[in-house]
Amino acid sequence: MNTVLRLAKRFREVLLDGLWIANTNFKDQLKDVTWEQATAKVGSLNTIAMLTFHIDYYIAGLIRVFEGGDLDIRDQYSFDLPPIESQEQWEELLNKLWNDSEKFASLLEQMPDSKMDEVFVDGKYGTYLRNIDGMIEHCYYHLGQITLIKKLLSSDLI
Repeated sequence: MNTVLRLAKRFREVLLDGLWIANTNFKDQLKDVTWEQATAKVGSLNTIAMLTFHIDYYIAGLIRVFEGGDLDIRDQYSFDLPPIESQEQWEELLNKLWNDSEKFASLLEQMPDSKMDEVFVDGKYGTYLRNIDGMIEHCYYHLGQITLIKKLLSSDLI
């Protein structure tokens, strides 16, 4: 299996349908979360909804680059989640994440392996490989947080 196909597989595993590394994924962890749980604060931690928005913000930003657009995402805006006040709004956010995740993986699969060694937008960001690998690692990091927040919400510890 070539590099881009391996990366796309790893990306789908963490977001949509894999169990290999963490024995779970975003879709599995978020499938039974209500909007009230998604927006519930646990101490000073980000909410599940904020983390979901945050991951999708970066995925959507990289999609724009994959499609030939500018890299216009900024860390300072990556947690600017509009208010979630209903199950419908929460499900819209989830559907956006699932759709963007599949689009990201599909666009990645269409890239030639040689693209992985090319500069990503600007030399200061490194290569495509570094950024795609970083996106996957970023997803696992926040998947762990979501998993822990879910456990805290369902426990007597809060």
